[in-house]
Amino acid sequence: MIFSEKLQLIRKNKGLTQEELAEKLDVSRQAVAKWESGQAYPDISNLIQISNLFNVTVDYLVRDQECMINCEPEEESDISKLIDFRLEANVNTYAAYMNETDATRFDSHDYIYSNGPYTYYDTYVGGEQFAGEEAVWFDEKIQYAMNYLGRVLDQRFSGDFLKEALRKADKNMPYRGPEYYQSGEYTYKCSVTGDFRWFQGYEEIYCGNIRVYECFFHGGLMK
Repeated sequence: MIFSEKLQLIRKNKGLTQEELAEKLDVSRQAVAKWESGQAYPDISNLIQISNLFNVTVDYLVRDQECMINCEPEEESDISKLIDFRLEANVNTYAAYMNETDATRFDSHDYIYSNGPYTYYDTYVGGEQFAGEEAVWFDEKIQYAMNYLGRVLDQRFSGDFLKEALRKADKNMPYRGPEYYQSGEYTYKCSVTGDFRWFQGYEEIYCGNIRVYECFFHGGLMK
């Protein structure tokens, strides 16, 4: 997702028109329209204003977070199928309150989902402070794994909103949730360095202007 798309997304999620955003930034509506159409780019002072207004980082605004996979066609096809399955498993396990299985360790929470040769497994321990791992196998051979460590920072945290946000993951951001998602008073943000082969990232949730949750994660392809 590029800057023009991000600006439209966060403006609309805040319920602002182009005119209202322009007024808050002390610029013309035409300037905002050009930013959102990709015809022009705001200067650094305007970027900082946008960052403060929408409670996002300048890095989030200017960096393209698409999952870039530069590899041979056959390998790219395999990774694309793996990503598709990971996203499918995501909306059929923890994030959708589905396919929880018996605990494999003391006091653990475990989820399993399979489709054809693919099997997805997610296991974590803890609650308000938690750690876990998810992994994908193809014909019983490990293909992908990701570890995560997170914590609740405030009692206003909503587990239902976290699951809702995680279900919005797509092929551009197939690691945890989308770059940005907002519903009611809650906002979810996720940033990633790397691509599906080798990455690390950070997600957080805000209730209004209060950060109520954070999670660090890293993972990639297994060989």
